[in-house]
Amino acid sequence: MGKIKNRVALPIENGMLCSHFGHCQSFLVYDIENAEILSEELHVPPPHEPGVLPSWLAEMGVTDIIAGGMGQRAIALFNEQKINVFIGVQIKDPEQLVKDYILGQLETTDNTCDH
Repeated sequence: MGKIKNRVALPIENGMLCSHFGHCQSFLVYDIENAEILSEELHVPPPHEPGVLPSWLAEMGVTDIIAGGMGQRAIALFNEQKINVFIGVQIKDPEQLVKDYILGQLETTDNTCDH
């Protein structure tokens, strides 16, 4: 059986998951292989304009995005890029969220974004 690799991105504001995907200060990108975190990188996103962030993250090879809230257009753009979207996630420590993701225990609720 081959190695399972994922690249997971989370929008970050003041060291925690940002409640709105498009208005974050930075993104933490985790490389995961065989249920282990291999690396963590902090990236400053380009200026927020519709459609820019999904393309930017796709170019970095992101396979999954974990967010509190996200507009419907961004969700559709991620789906077009074949990137899995987890929204309505509780605001907490990013590394704990990634560990929950690895264990299949990531809790999602309704999307906190209404546009």
